[in-house]
Amino acid sequence: MSDLQRSFAKAKLARLPLDPPMPPNAIDEADEDKEGETKDEVWPIAEPPLEDDSSSASSASSASSAGTIRPSPSKHLFARPKGFVGFPLSVVRSFVSHLQTLLHDLQQICDFRTLSPQVRVQFLRGGTPLDALPWSDFFAQELYLEHFTPVAKLTHHVYLTPPAPKGPLFVMHHGAGSSGLSFAVCASEIRKLAPDAGILSLDARGHGETVYQRLQPGTLEPADAEDLKADWVLDLSLEVLSEDLATVVQLTQAKMGWPELPGLILVGHSVGGAVVVDVAKEQKLGSAVLGYAVLDVVEGSAIDALASMETYLSSRPTVFPSVTSSIEWHTRTRTIRNPFSARVSVPALLCPTPPTLLPSAPPLARFSASTVTSPPSTSSAPLPSDELIRTLFPSSSPLQPSRRTWTWRTNLTTTSPFWHSWFLSLSAKFLSARGGKLLVLAGTDRLDKELMVGQMQGRYQLVVFPEAGHFVHEDVPGKTAGVLVEFWRRNDGRRLVLPPKVGGGKGV
Repeated sequence: MSDLQRSFAKAKLARLPLDPPMPPNAIDEADEDKEGETKDEVWPIAEPPLEDDSSSASSASSASSAGTIRPSPSKHLFARPKGFVGFPLSVVRSFVSHLQTLLHDLQQICDFRTLSPQVRVQFLRGGTPLDALPWSDFFAQELYLEHFTPVAKLTHHVYLTPPAPKGPLFVMHHGAGSSGLSFAVCASEIRKLAPDAGILSLDARGHGETVYQRLQPGTLEPADAEDLKADWVLDLSLEVLSEDLATVVQLTQAKMGWPELPGLILVGHSVGGAVVVDVAKEQKLGSAVLGYAVLDVVEGSAIDALASMETYLSSRPTVFPSVTSSIEWHTRTRTIRNPFSARVSVPALLCPTPPTLLPSAPPLARFSASTVTSPPSTSSAPLPSDELIRTLFPSSSPLQPSRRTWTWRTNLTTTSPFWHSWFLSLSAKFLSARGGKLLVLAGTDRLDKELMVGQMQGRYQLVVFPEAGHFVHEDVPGKTAGVLVEFWRRNDGRRLVLPPKVGGGKGV
């Protein structure tokens, strides 16, 4: 173990208690030990045993010359170990909890070895951690909304913070390969600026926790494995994605019991931008849409970038040894430039690697149950029962190390048949759809000719964040939230209050 790893381990182990839990009678025995310390002295002559006078003479003569050290009975030096016998179950569980914490930290040390040297130094200096953050820190609840089509059953997964009675609802749609948690930090910043606003961020089909299940023709029964063709591809066309978005909003309204939809601000990043523009253009949510915002996607530059998309996807890692290493990869490559946002959005992009894709020797399989050998038992004390072991050490316990690795949840290569159709005529639809229009970019070089003309005509609002990358809402969530809130306030006609009429209206 290197000095760097040793110092990291010491920092983790320093949080654990120094002493193991003691049985209930341990304090009394300790007091007896203190009283008996004066008895642990040199005995000049051992007491002769009554059953054998001949042997007592020889032992007494040898003992008188050197003396015999005899421990007090309270020491129990030669007692057989009793395992958990005499300990309350609460004490045992407390000890197991500390042990699980220790092994969890050891697993973190293994993850630590997968990080770059720069991030290791940042860890040791008390820098920004890279452990995952829960969705509940950013949204009030999550919903699972079932929807049936003639060929499939969809269970849409949605992160939701409901709006106040007269507040707006920001509807967020992520880009390809991402998830609803991509907007987590931005949603939290919106709530700081507009406490009455609600946030709805969905997982598109084939992404996040949204589940698509094919059905047998004409029934509601799941399709058999034989009916699933190997070359079948999930339909991610623009028409299907925009229909899903409208359906999710309507199902959420029914689930939450809203008598009518609140004022909607549709926000889409990358492919999600094309989806919200299509929904606004086709008026699938009616007059409830106050405006729509598109984050860092323009028709011309998007179609030009498709030529190099295959190369980019092939350059990404296919397997990560841990979630932490994936977060570190996203921040180190500046795919996501905000580590705090990456900690909540990146874990949703991954899933455990299927057994068929596991390498023969995973890089983090440093230890496992098969590689740990125990010394032969020298005690006849009874072992804990299987039931007790299952109670104290569940299958998800860190005491049972896993060889699990992580891979991408969404295979973007299979979506290639839809790439061109996503962005076709995007600029024209963006300019012609009804409602307020906002375009947020990471650079003015992304504008195409049609949008440049529209900008000069004042047909939409343009905001540029040159310090951000493609994931604008993750790189600068505070600034993005400020622009979105200001955009809502400017386009919400219900907030417009006309000044009172001056004068009686009589002419002079």
